[in-house]
Amino acid sequence: MQLAGPGVWGPLGVTFFDTANAYGPRTVNRLIADALRPFPEGVIVGNKVGAGRGPDRSWIVTGHPDEVRRQVHESLADLGTEASELTYLRLAGDTPGARSDVPLEDSLGVLVELRDQGLIRRIGLSGASPQMLARALRMTPIAAVQNRFNLLDRSGVQVLAGCEARDIMFVPYFPLAAGRLAGYAELAGPAQRLGVTPAQVALAWLLRRSSAIVVIPGTTNPGHLRANIDAEEFAENLTDAEVARLTGLVDESTAELGQPHHSAPGAHRPAAEGSR
Repeated sequence: MQLAGPGVWGPLGVTFFDTANAYGPRTVNRLIADALRPFPEGVIVGNKVGAGRGPDRSWIVTGHPDEVRRQVHESLADLGTEASELTYLRLAGDTPGARSDVPLEDSLGVLVELRDQGLIRRIGLSGASPQMLARALRMTPIAAVQNRFNLLDRSGVQVLAGCEARDIMFVPYFPLAAGRLAGYAELAGPAQRLGVTPAQVALAWLLRRSSAIVVIPGTTNPGHLRANIDAEEFAENLTDAEVARLTGLVDESTAELGQPHHSAPGAHRPAAEGSR
């Protein structure tokens, strides 16, 4: 979080921030508060609850209602605000091998209750399966869903389709495929033509992939932050053919949430050494 601090965010026009109680834990929310409070009108901080770190520092889903309630109140205290603009409930639907013994309805019911009390303005889901999204919508409107989705991992494509059909914002995490984008001619060609980086092309592709998508690339480098923001400016300059080639890197018709985080061997075709 080297980027947090007075004057860093405002000039760049960023109005949407992604965070979670588990980041730190609680450290990132406090840094965001130090940098932005009082929050300008139109700024939304999306905070995830229901996640934690295990003794081995692994990510775990902690959806017990008392834990969810506690994390909401902690986030409000750490951010220094009376109400959360957007609170996501972290689920295990897009994480291979993960599970929770707490029914979604019990965890989500806490957020609905706190929203009715005025402590939450919008409710979102993180790591939802299509079935989880459908169950949640029977309880409450859902403003946003955050799932894995990027150029090399389309496991969230069914959830994206559900969001598109219901006018729900889709927020892909790992939008740059955790740094695994090197060596693809489908990225290198547009990047060279437009005079930008392959990472910027990958973000621009996401914006072209669906109007429901809002990207949240993370970085500790101010230069990369500016480059990430600039990707929006030239997204429309990608040709339809370039977008189609990028989309074609993965067969979305076979993408499933049960896929592992990494790409299967041979699933993608890195460019030959001479075309990198």
